[in-house]
Amino acid sequence: QVHLVESGGGLVQAGGSLRLSCAASGSIFRINTMGWYRQVPGKQRELVADFSTSGSTSYADSVKGRFIISGDNVQKTVYLEMNSLKPEDTAVYYCNVKCISLTTGYVEVWGQGTLVTVSS
Repeated sequence: QVHLVESGGGLVQAGGSLRLSCAASGSIFRINTMGWYRQVPGKQRELVADFSTSGSTSYADSVKGRFIISGDNVQKTVYLEMNSLKPEDTAVYYCNVKCISLTTGYVEVWGQGTLVTVSS
């Protein structure tokens, strides 16, 4: 099994910064992509940012220039540096890993979610 542990959410004022962390563990053979999604009540979960082992990264248009994703496929960690936060960034943020498991082949794993609240 593959497990993800997230940390770093919380309450911050608009214009502030937060850093989310996620660590993967378990029977991982190879990580394909690591990233962050977010969801607000009544809306679909959306991609915030991710990166692949090929080195490519992608960001939602709404966070470009403000958020930075980083990580290490060997250490199996991914971070999301969130700057210039806006109230509309308020959401539950989920770590996401797509990988090849040693036991079950391709798997997509989600973290438990961490709440980010940005006050105006």
